[in-house]
Amino acid sequence: MIVIIDYGMGNLRSVEKGFEHVGHKAKIVRDAESIRSATSLVLPGVGAFRDCMNNLKQLNLIDPIVEKINQGIPYLGICLGLQILFTESEEFGRTQGLNIIPGAVRRFSFDKSPDSGSPALKIPHMGWNTIKKVKSPPILKDVADNAHLYFVHSYYVVPQDQDVIATTTDYGGEFTSMIWKDNIYATQFHPEKSQDVGLSILKAFGEITGD
Repeated sequence: MIVIIDYGMGNLRSVEKGFEHVGHKAKIVRDAESIRSATSLVLPGVGAFRDCMNNLKQLNLIDPIVEKINQGIPYLGICLGLQILFTESEEFGRTQGLNIIPGAVRRFSFDKSPDSGSPALKIPHMGWNTIKKVKSPPILKDVADNAHLYFVHSYYVVPQDQDVIATTTDYGGEFTSMIWKDNIYATQFHPEKSQDVGLSILKAFGEITGD
């Protein structure tokens, strides 16, 4: 069963409906027992890194999430579900993440000076943008290079190990828009908001899990 983790933040129903639309069963849960019995995990989210980590701690979900990832079951992180995999975030001061992927979460920062030569980009980065494939993870098997996907975020991940980077996106410079390491697939963009391209990603993830 594909288990979508409910920790009080995120487009849970949109993700669940996305899986249903492409023929995969998914269940929204918020208890450790259900997570420990899952064959694959999905952690979507929008909002603040610190709030996300605090909610997961209060619900006693951190240990079962880490256990299942370390056991090798497929994990799909979306937006915050990508960011919390990292060591720490600078949002609202330094906040510790799960430290499964060494690295940091940084805020976009653009030159707003009159002499910069171009208008400053808006934060958050919101709307459609393209991805450039660095690797070809199985969940992108039906996604073309330079495909358009939907983003909404003010922070981006900076992995220590460049080998985990699956795609990059340009917004005032290249940033990591997807990582892939073994059983871990995590995107800064939102497949559930990315129409047919996004649905193909959810479909491919479900095929990996066999659900």
